[in-house]
Amino acid sequence: MPERHYPAAERTGCQDDLHGCRVADPYRWLEDARSPQTEEWSAAQDALFGEQAQRWDGRARFAADVRELLGAGFVGAPSWRGERCLFMRRAGEQEHGVLYTAEPGPGGAAVERALIDPTALDPGGATTLDSWQPDREGRLLAYQMSAGGDEESLLRVMDIGTGEIVDGPLDRCRYSPVAWLPGGEAFYYVRRLPPGTVGADEEQYHRRVYLHRVGTTTDRDVLVFGQGRDMTENYGLSVSRDGRRLVLTAAAGTSGRNSAWIADLAADGWERPRFTAVQDGPAAQALPSVGGDGRLYVLTDRDAPRGRLCVTDPDTPGTDRWRTLVDSDPEAVMTDFAVLDGPQLDEHLLLVSWRRHAISEITVHERATGERRGAVELPGLGSIGGVTVRPEGGHEAWFGYSDTATPPTVYAYDARTGAVSLWASAPGSPPVPDVRTEQVVFSSRDGTPVRMLVVSPAGEVRPRPAVLYGYGGFRISMVPGYSATALSWVRAGGVYAVANLRGGLEEGEDWHRGGMLGAKQNVFDDCAAAAEHLIGSGRTRPDRLAVMGGSNGGLLVGAAITQRPDLFAAAVCSAPLLDMVRYERSGLGAMWNVEFGSAEVPEELAWLLDYSPYHRVVDGTAYPATLFSVFDNDTRVDPLHARKMCAALQHATCARPDERPVLLRRESAVGHSSRAISRTIGLSADQLAFLAHHTGLDPAAE
Repeated sequence: MPERHYPAAERTGCQDDLHGCRVADPYRWLEDARSPQTEEWSAAQDALFGEQAQRWDGRARFAADVRELLGAGFVGAPSWRGERCLFMRRAGEQEHGVLYTAEPGPGGAAVERALIDPTALDPGGATTLDSWQPDREGRLLAYQMSAGGDEESLLRVMDIGTGEIVDGPLDRCRYSPVAWLPGGEAFYYVRRLPPGTVGADEEQYHRRVYLHRVGTTTDRDVLVFGQGRDMTENYGLSVSRDGRRLVLTAAAGTSGRNSAWIADLAADGWERPRFTAVQDGPAAQALPSVGGDGRLYVLTDRDAPRGRLCVTDPDTPGTDRWRTLVDSDPEAVMTDFAVLDGPQLDEHLLLVSWRRHAISEITVHERATGERRGAVELPGLGSIGGVTVRPEGGHEAWFGYSDTATPPTVYAYDARTGAVSLWASAPGSPPVPDVRTEQVVFSSRDGTPVRMLVVSPAGEVRPRPAVLYGYGGFRISMVPGYSATALSWVRAGGVYAVANLRGGLEEGEDWHRGGMLGAKQNVFDDCAAAAEHLIGSGRTRPDRLAVMGGSNGGLLVGAAITQRPDLFAAAVCSAPLLDMVRYERSGLGAMWNVEFGSAEVPEELAWLLDYSPYHRVVDGTAYPATLFSVFDNDTRVDPLHARKMCAALQHATCARPDERPVLLRRESAVGHSSRAISRTIGLSADQLAFLAHHTGLDPAAE
């Protein structure tokens, strides 16, 4: 092996005896980010990254392209409360989206006003608006903000009319649902137990459902649900339109299965609701909600892996009383529904949204019987967000839409005429490159057909530098959407492919289960088959192909380069999970054993060791050039995974750093998810320039 020029990293003899299996962990010391040894190693990695990045000619060009394409900004679907609506919008020059309110002014014209502008509150751009929920009357707004990327939201309540903060902050509310009660007097929400009442390694868990009365201190909150239940449970909450019913769901960790209950608040009061089971035990997913007609609607995959919509009586809601209203489609996944029941309509309707092989559709049904009446015409082959309607009922619905060449846009549907009209466009209109978008089908290792969206420059199909992007887990579907990163790569002459790997929900719950727990290897086989298809169809070559993913997709990248290093010239592995033996011990790892399995169980440890990227690194292997990108304030996936894997690959690789380098890019004051636009531009430019350098793409050539 050639002389190494990577930062020195002590390789210890650390081992664990797990169920009689000796598991080596030579870089255990890199788990401690604050140790002097780790800090010295990390600083050396920073210097190496900086030195290597100076060689990438495309950084400035990609930064300019991504900035221009992100200049489209975005607009979100409205949330209506009477004549007042609230919506998100980001203009091209803004670092974060802004929450606006609009209502009729003098003469009837809508008057807009910014309610929450994160950049105005924090010019440094480190503060993000995580969620918001107006009360039923449109008078008060519960909203959550966090700083530095840690996602530790503080919940406050604002008077929408005056902008005055009337309650909060309430802490330990990370992404809490908020279910307002009539009159804006109180709401149900979810909060973790205080530090010191549970072990330090469990403080991210132990959620409880509380009733909070606006303007009172949290020590007066009433515990409603959660005592004595599994520490990883997540809860969903909603209150019916008339305020009578409380619906609650509970799922262990990130499980797609849940239990569900309903309570009659009119009978038992707000503080001591008695819950009746809608679905007792997590046999499937059930998402109940009470309609304006008083029926209980249940969107479920119970006995229907692609989803169905059922109805039942909220007083006798058990599964044996469910009646299918809209049945499954054999090739489409039901994702959402909305009720249109305004007095302007002769017949009340249901809108049901679907994804057919990841492409969105909306169908129209008679509300009482579920009989199909038609479909909503969408602008193209793209994806929609949730369908929103007025909470008091009406004849209109709104939905966001996007595809590979269309920035986020909002459309309105009028059930009286069936017309679809543009409600709001993204604020900017940057020049979008002329691209060809195809959905292709290929066979995985076991013969399963898998789909992939391939975006390429218009014109002839020929071998080009290509990026293969994937995720493959947690029921998350990879759908068509506007991506400045993808369009910038294609504008430079490359191919950008997004694979619908098992583990997602593109083909329903069976597709998800085909890529989780002991079947996780199917995800990696699907990815390898996607790469082989891109090569075999003449779109790229192994020396021009890169693989890219983040979070669970970072695990995918780690598995791809350790199982099939011959398929890829380069890889970008962002915020990844890579040590699958110890993943439960950091971040939010204990939430994910329902998806991956646990090293505490002998059979499941065997699954994890079979593919754990950190444990599959082999000395002397020609691994692809690999860039790990991590974020210091990531509270979901600890950067320790990337540090350990980076050290292992640097030790093992038989290529010099100036040939196929293994690099670590660190970023401070940001976390796993939301970030300022300038941070997004910098990250994308570095990642694309790295991939271009190692796949032969010249961003100045086309």
